[in-house]
Amino acid sequence: MGDTVVHSSAAVSPRQENHPMPRLALYALVVCVLAVAAAVVSFAQGSFLGIVWVLLAGLSSNMCWYYVKRQKVRKSVTG
Repeated sequence: MGDTVVHSSAAVSPRQENHPMPRLALYALVVCVLAVAAAVVSFAQGSFLGIVWVLLAGLSSNMCWYYVKRQKVRKSVTG
């Protein structure tokens, strides 16, 4: 009557767990994609403002890689 424990039928090892992308990495990836699109449009219109968009895309892509790698390190340390 008091047994409310749910038992899983399949054992999941730490290597099989699904590790979703961190939220900040996802936001940085979205900013990167939008900055690349803005750079393409800017250069197509003949404006050199696209250089700023390219720099922003580079910065945001580095942020994305940083957050993804940081989560991988955290997951490997915590096991």
